[in-house]
Amino acid sequence: MDPDAYVQAKRCFEIIGAALAEAGASLDHVVRTRMFVTGPAWVDAVGRAHGEAMAGARPVATMVVVKDLIDERWKVEIEAEAVIS
Repeated sequence: MDPDAYVQAKRCFEIIGAALAEAGASLDHVVRTRMFVTGPAWVDAVGRAHGEAMAGARPVATMVVVKDLIDERWKVEIEAEAVIS
């Protein structure tokens, strides 16, 4: 796993995009995101990845700093909600 928070966030959005594609949707259908980062040092990198991935959707977004995630190598975890009409 790449230790870079930006790379990890990009990978999260790839996974989210693939799940949405299976449902017949895309990242442009996302209306809400929640980002959990393990330190304030990662906020800018994760925010940059979010801005790139969500440029077409512009969802409501929340980012919080948490103590830990399940895997200690993870710096970010991202949740997304989409509306598919």
